[in-house]
Amino acid sequence: MQTERIYFMRKSPTRTHAQCVIYWMRCEHRAQDNWGLLYALHTANNNKLPLLVLFCLAGSTPHSSYRQKKFLYDGIKETQAALEAIGIPFINSNAQTPTELASVITTFAPSMLVTDHSSLKPQKSWLQFIKKHTECAIAEVDGRNIVPVRYVSDKQEYAARTIRPKIHRLLDQFLSPFPQLTAPQTAWNGDKLSEPLSPPLEIKNSPFSILPFKSGEKAALAVLDHFVNKKIHQYLHRNDPTKNALSNLSPYLHFGMLSAQHAVLKILEYPQIPAEAKEVFLEELVVRRELADNFCFYNPQYDSVKCFPKWAQNTLEKHLSDPREYLYSLHELEHGKTHDPLWNAAQQELVYQGKMHGYMRMYWAKKILEWTASPEEAMQHAIYLNDTYSLDGVDSNGYTGIAWSIGGVHDRPWRERPIFGTVRYMNYNGAKRKFNVDEYIEKIKLAIEQHLE
Repeated sequence: MQTERIYFMRKSPTRTHAQCVIYWMRCEHRAQDNWGLLYALHTANNNKLPLLVLFCLAGSTPHSSYRQKKFLYDGIKETQAALEAIGIPFINSNAQTPTELASVITTFAPSMLVTDHSSLKPQKSWLQFIKKHTECAIAEVDGRNIVPVRYVSDKQEYAARTIRPKIHRLLDQFLSPFPQLTAPQTAWNGDKLSEPLSPPLEIKNSPFSILPFKSGEKAALAVLDHFVNKKIHQYLHRNDPTKNALSNLSPYLHFGMLSAQHAVLKILEYPQIPAEAKEVFLEELVVRRELADNFCFYNPQYDSVKCFPKWAQNTLEKHLSDPREYLYSLHELEHGKTHDPLWNAAQQELVYQGKMHGYMRMYWAKKILEWTASPEEAMQHAIYLNDTYSLDGVDSNGYTGIAWSIGGVHDRPWRERPIFGTVRYMNYNGAKRKFNVDEYIEKIKLAIEQHLE
């Protein structure tokens, strides 16, 4: 594999006696097409050491909701079985804090801990704690991005147009096929010390977890196969929420049950896909997704108004005292109790289906800005709702999309309006010109009725 994917937090262990190499599976939750796991296997074999795969639900989902934790829990059992069938021990830890997990890691005396890249602050915090409380070498492998985030750019990119040529220039270099995962050459003969996989605790008022998405690697590959064979031809209609044109891959990409690189390689195998549909989908899957990761990696204030470009901060500040015709509380927003039936339908789609159509996410977030007292409050409410209800919440795509909608990130100034200033504006009439609003509202209503039956 390319060394450019690997970032060493600590190159050499500070202890000499080593019993194994550990791959901490914390973002890329799959057995196949997993660069971090493959690098850990390579390292273990080169050093004639056993390989262990470590999983910790709390460490994979810090700040995630019960709905998201449950989705991952339902899928990880399949990955455990796949690894053990190959001959790779799977160690589960029910640790609830990074210091507890560091203690578990220390028990196995690894020469190296290999783990997955993440641009998000909670995951970074866990890894820093573990570095502080362990003595092994630590390598972080970027399996999320096709072109590694540190390699494609050393700064926060201004927009898609600035990162696109950098990604395209490097794609062929990194779009290599995945090697087959094999059993480690050295078997683990020590005590496994694995704890039983425990489902997440459901707290009061947790969003229900019965959703129209099946969890796991097999389900992810099935959804990809269905999209490539049956739906990608319709992808040019992706901005019409009445059409069944979207891939529905985002929960699987978020949890690493599917490799984005695998998806790209599969799509490139199909010459019969119309070139325009292929180009538009790869723009979303590669350029826009990796732009979002670049934003969160280089801007740790991605979840606050401080991440907005200066022009957007200034224009929103200028219009802060503009009168709002409607002001809604978080409770009213959460329960879809606004005057706008289109917005309510989008919120209900999020609550009852764990997803929201991509076009509606933009409209949804911009209306939260219009209906709250300040951009700060709008950011807080939008992030809470997305990270609580969306299966792909707590993700660089979500934070970047909200920052684009509310604060003009990766966008430019537009015509000045009340409340929004020169931040791009969207309204109900504009949506009506794009698609059949009544049909979308009815579609969501029927889906909810079927869910509640």
